[in-house]
Amino acid sequence: MKTRVILAPMEGVVDALMRDILSSINPYDLMVTEFIRVTDQILPDKVFYRLCPELHHQGFTPSGTPVRVQLLGQDPDYVAANAVKAVELGSHGVDINFGCPAKMVNKSNGGAVLLQYPEQLYAIVKAMRDAVAPEQPVTAKIRLGFNDRSLYMENALAIAEAGADELAVHARSKVDGYKPPAYWEYITDLRQALSIPVIANGEIWSADDAKRCQAITGCHSVMIGRGAISLPNLAACIKNNDTPFDWQQTLDLMLSYSERELNGRKSCYYPSRVKQWFAYLNRQYAQADTLFRQLRVFKETDAIVTSLRAAKAELAND
Repeated sequence: MKTRVILAPMEGVVDALMRDILSSINPYDLMVTEFIRVTDQILPDKVFYRLCPELHHQGFTPSGTPVRVQLLGQDPDYVAANAVKAVELGSHGVDINFGCPAKMVNKSNGGAVLLQYPEQLYAIVKAMRDAVAPEQPVTAKIRLGFNDRSLYMENALAIAEAGADELAVHARSKVDGYKPPAYWEYITDLRQALSIPVIANGEIWSADDAKRCQAITGCHSVMIGRGAISLPNLAACIKNNDTPFDWQQTLDLMLSYSERELNGRKSCYYPSRVKQWFAYLNRQYAQADTLFRQLRVFKETDAIVTSLRAAKAELAND
């Protein structure tokens, strides 16, 4: 059975432009949006369209990859009502975020903080599943726990028993943050115990990592996040055994991204966004680290783009 690869919902990183770029060079099976925060109302259409403009095109990226809206919230009724709206607008199913470790999110009782309350997870997922049309998937993403991993099985069982169609598991607790390792063996336990498919997530930086993760967990599906930004064609490497992008291909991609970002509505964020991407690329490319040391002192867009173009010209002359 061919591996299924899903792009993780990375808040502040994987926006619509990034999904467009990555889906154009990778055979992703599904992409999940940054979370849409739900409090005490049914959100207007414009909120969904802003964070998931693919809804204007039946929920597909320009390359044809399906996109699923992710929600974040604690009130079962309002989360369910907004889940219905997401699907009605064109989302390919709907996902609920029980994994975000950010302090601001947890302080407002969203994301990973809910992993302390299995009964609340159950209530939210059941409300979503009862409200959303049965042919539309209702999925969830969790970590192994909040302060520790003691409730990992109870949380996962609550979500499955509530009617979720699939569960993505980031194999760390909130306290673990993003520090290696990822505890894939816990995912093995969950896959064996649950009656629904489990998606393995955490520390997948290469095709070899994906193979090792699958061998340990037995999962058919993997979700990649930071690895997808660090190695831009990682999904193609995993699914099709493609050769990883070399530095020239990656630099060309960065220049293409820069042009599109600067012509888009988020152009004012370009300096911080491009530096953020370079911080991920440093893991795979020594040249990215060298170039990042030059760029990081620049605050002006023109200086950054000039440096990128100079690096490309220098590469062409080597």
